[in-house]
Amino acid sequence: MNLTARSYFKVIKVARTIADLDASKEISVNHIAEALQYRPKDSEF
Repeated sequence: MNLTARSYFKVIKVARTIADLDASKEISVNHIAEALQYRPKDSEF
């Protein structure tokens, strides 16, 4: 997905927050997928 190290860890942080809101102890694939949806789209400029 061409994520930089910084953006990778930001996605993990958001996924952890989503997992916390879901009352889950572990981050699942669904949490990561939802976190990736919140990333801004790459522009083609």
